[in-house]
Formats: sequence, C-alpha cells, structure tokens
Amino acid sequence: MILTLLFSLFIAQHTPPVHMTIILETVYMDGEVSEEIREETVTSMKDVWNKYKDWHLINMDDEQIVFQRYVDDLSPLTKAGYFGLTKDGTLSIFEGKPGESSRVIQSFFQIDVKKLESHEREKLEKGISVRSKRNYKRVIEAYEPFGK
Repeated sequence: MILTLLFSLFIAQHTPPVHMTIILETVYMDGEVSEEIREETVTSMKDVWNKYKDWHLINMDDEQIVFQRYVDDLSPLTKAGYFGLTKDGTLSIFEGKPGESSRVIQSFFQIDVKKLESHEREKLEKGISVRSKRNYKRVIEAYEPFGK
C-alpha cells in the first residue's frame, strides 16, 4: 500500500506520461512460473490498477511494476509432458516421452518397480500423457502405493 501511494505521488509530480515496464508473473500449482514483459506508457496509476485488478502487486519502482497471480492449474509445459520413470525408478514428468533425450520437468518419488504389474511398467516406459490437472492427480495417486 505504501508503495502504491509513493508511486502515485511520483506519477502525480510528472505531468508527461511515464514509460514503464510491466512484468506479469503467473505462478502455476506445479511451481512453474511464466513471465510476460510489457512496455507501457502510464498516464494514471488508477488506469494501471484497473487494468491489472486481478493481479497482486509484488514490487514497484520508478521504472517497472511487477504483478503476480496464482493459477490453480498446471502450467502448459507440464500439461504437454509425460509421466515416466527415471533410471533410478523415480516417478517423473518428462518434457516429451520418457527416454534418453527427454528432460525431467518434475520428480515425485521412487517406485518399487518389482511391485508393478508388467503392463503398468510398460505404460510408464512408453509415457503417460499428463494432459490435465485431473489426470495429473490421478496418476500420482495410482502410483503412490508403489512408492519406496
């Protein structure tokens, strides 16, 4: 609130519009953060607050404003990923299908692979598409009993 008042005073003292960098950070439930950077001409702080009313002010100075919001959903990166197992048997989400060339996006817990039925192990070797928050939770819950 103090930042808002100080910045409003700063803007009020400057009659010409002020060129500012607006940074919009979106934090997803899986921990991923996306950032959008906008260059804007600010003529009124009231206009800025109205435009970004669904965002939370994180930081502000005379050159930039940082807003943030939380999204109760998976990031697009995670939704495009695949569940699979790393070499040490850790349930993970890969960028692309599991394999040598796939990067791990997120790791969960080690699975006792010996307890898995062969078709379950094969599904994880091929990769299980994440697609949605619902599927994400369902897959984690399904393999939790096999965790070490």
